[in-house]
Amino acid sequence: MTLPADYSERVYAGWLGKCIGVRFGAPLENWTYEDIRDNLGELSTYVSEDRGKVFKPDDDTSVPMILIRALEDHGASPDLSAAQIAEAMLDYIGYEHGSVWWGGYGASCEHTAYLNLVHGIPAPRSGSIAQNGVTLAEQIGGQIFSDIWGLVAPNNPTLAADLAERAASISHDGNGLYGARFVAALVSTAFSESDPARLIAAGLAQIPAESEYARVMRAMLDFHAAHPDDWRAAFGYLKANFGYDRYPGIVPIIPNAGVIGLGLLYGAGDFSRAIQVSNMAGWDTDCNVGNVGAIMGVALGLDGIDPAWRDPMNDLLICASVIGTRNLLTIPQCADLFVRLGRALAGQTPQPAAPRYHFRYPGSTQNFVGRGKLGRPIHLLQAEVDGTPVLRTAIRKLSKKGEIRIATRTCYRPSELSGNYYGAAFTPLLYPGQTVTARVSIPANAPHTLRAALFVTDDYRGQTHQGEPVALQPGGWQTLTYPIPAMSDVCLSEVGVVLRNLGEPWEIGAFHLAEMDWSGAPDCTTTFAHNKPEAGAIGEWTYWRGYWRLEDGVYHGSGVGLCETYSGDLAWTDYTLTVDLTPHIGEHHLVLARVLGARRCYAAGLAPDGRIALYKKTGEVREVAAAPFVWEIGRSYTITIAAQSATLRVRVAGEGQTQSLTWTDPEQPYLHGQIGLSTWHGGHTSFQRVRIAPGGGESPA
Repeated sequence: MTLPADYSERVYAGWLGKCIGVRFGAPLENWTYEDIRDNLGELSTYVSEDRGKVFKPDDDTSVPMILIRALEDHGASPDLSAAQIAEAMLDYIGYEHGSVWWGGYGASCEHTAYLNLVHGIPAPRSGSIAQNGVTLAEQIGGQIFSDIWGLVAPNNPTLAADLAERAASISHDGNGLYGARFVAALVSTAFSESDPARLIAAGLAQIPAESEYARVMRAMLDFHAAHPDDWRAAFGYLKANFGYDRYPGIVPIIPNAGVIGLGLLYGAGDFSRAIQVSNMAGWDTDCNVGNVGAIMGVALGLDGIDPAWRDPMNDLLICASVIGTRNLLTIPQCADLFVRLGRALAGQTPQPAAPRYHFRYPGSTQNFVGRGKLGRPIHLLQAEVDGTPVLRTAIRKLSKKGEIRIATRTCYRPSELSGNYYGAAFTPLLYPGQTVTARVSIPANAPHTLRAALFVTDDYRGQTHQGEPVALQPGGWQTLTYPIPAMSDVCLSEVGVVLRNLGEPWEIGAFHLAEMDWSGAPDCTTTFAHNKPEAGAIGEWTYWRGYWRLEDGVYHGSGVGLCETYSGDLAWTDYTLTVDLTPHIGEHHLVLARVLGARRCYAAGLAPDGRIALYKKTGEVREVAAAPFVWEIGRSYTITIAAQSATLRVRVAGEGQTQSLTWTDPEQPYLHGQIGLSTWHGGHTSFQRVRIAPGGGESPA
């Protein structure tokens, strides 16, 4: 598979188009054509909804960002299986909450498939007509999550369609699979083709000619050929012959597939017109407009997307999964992932990882914003300086002792979102103990009185913590560094650069940020003193299953099965986790290290029969080490896991006794991951303090 020369940029344009379409369509989801016509008229831009809020998560973008991780977890192979993609769903979707529509078994395709998988019905049987019946299997979900497979398989519609079919087969069958194949094939083909009719023909080549899906697409092609200038008449024909009244279920795929064809054809190669027509047709608007936006974004590239669609996005994407750091993404970060996986599928040598925030995609802003005090940042835009892509902050008058801050968010609160039906929760991207770096410059004609420093903001107290200021040299590049000190009970919700002027007013100028990143292990403590209930758990923590809450300033968990809550970053490698806890009911009271999802981690702590134990989760739970330790309900204990490479050292202390055990994982060890807390099998545990420190050597005495 040969990749296009402009592959990266076209992937970014495609995913940007998807996100624009979802945002444009979401406020009108389930409105009919008549509802939109009579109440809104002609749609030309976003519908205003919850002004001042961050756009909410949507399953149309959250689920693809979960499914694509299967290529990352199991290797970027064209032979990726439905079972492996199903593993990603089980790892990253909460137990009957978040990410998808939990409309009930037999009503929601994804809910039904999830419970089938949990109870041992494997993929693809989990989504089959034989298992679930034709009505459920042929709902819309087969196509709405499938754009991603075209993005990682450019100009290879058969491979894109095959991957999409395997993913869709977890929850769909029949025409549901044909929709997945069709959409993925169109996105793949759009890397070298922009004509709507030829794109549709490429999709039809990937599905059975006698299928109902092919029939509705041919009908749209034929009607457009006869009536090329009247999309409303085309919709009338679609509704009369392929409307919701003709197919069973809540959101049948065939009518909405017809809207995709209609939007592409009557969009006539124009991005704006294609998504406007698709939205005004009604029905499942966010799904249909998102698919059309992805196809047209790839086909036309960034130049084909009007800035009026891009600017309100500011490159931000909110998702919903049990991995909190994956719920706050930027669209360039998504594109970087797709490009990396696409290059791996094409057999290319891996390229060095891009910085967390860079500006290599034309027009990208990475969710940065500017604000000033005695200074005015009047515009942020992507530009180029000496061949280096940058985020340029245009400045109008930075007074003496004035400052300008250019920052991006590292954590949100669900209350900041315009809605949270899909259950987004966040863990900070950045923690005390880590080191932030940024590469910056100012123009050659800038004054020598400018100073810059990195800063972070603690959301709990509204306080800013700042690194040492650096005198900026006009016309040159400099690297700013800030080793964030250890802290307790903070939530770092923002990171950025502060620019100060110590001299006479700087009337007109610009500041350039080329990249920003951070690394290192965390060094922080939480006593839950400032956490608040959020999205089924508390701030800075997500959960997989169980009843998690604060009681008298202490974090409690209880429930049936394996009840777990997570925090931290998947990228953390060696660290020492120390937790103070009290068992109240039950036989398993544990802390988690190297959490890679709900089915993969190490768990250690109080176990049945007067023991401490260490477990490895690999879908199933396996005890790998244990030692005697007499513990009692109602008494407090301190559990420490020190993780260093493949070796874990566990120490439990309390009531005047200590016990330790050490185990080295001999088989596919987990070498990085989040932290977590857990109570299993009807238990109830309270957690008073969590300490995470660098290094994973001998556990502290």
